[in-house]
Amino acid sequence: MNVATQKLVADLRTLAVDAEDLVRATASETGDKIAQARGKVLAAVVDLKPRLARAEAAFENAARGAANSGNAYVHDKPWTAIGVAAGAGLLIGLLIGRR
Repeated sequence: MNVATQKLVADLRTLAVDAEDLVRATASETGDKIAQARGKVLAAVVDLKPRLARAEAAFENAARGAANSGNAYVHDKPWTAIGVAAGAGLLIGLLIGRR
């Protein structure tokens, strides 16, 4: 899972926790509109949690598949991988050296 995806999952988890906290904090408030809003938020959070878990698992499986493909490619064509890595290292070295 890449960094952006991990941050998205973490942000969604935080949002779910914050929404639950908001529902708990307004539990003492009375009124039909507050109760309806609380119910909607709570339903959305309950629905979000399993979907978030499934999305996280899907992202992990995709990342694992990409890593396995890369590993297989390097094992099948090691000299090509070494050449690409050396070229990338050279390019990065040249860019850093220009500073």
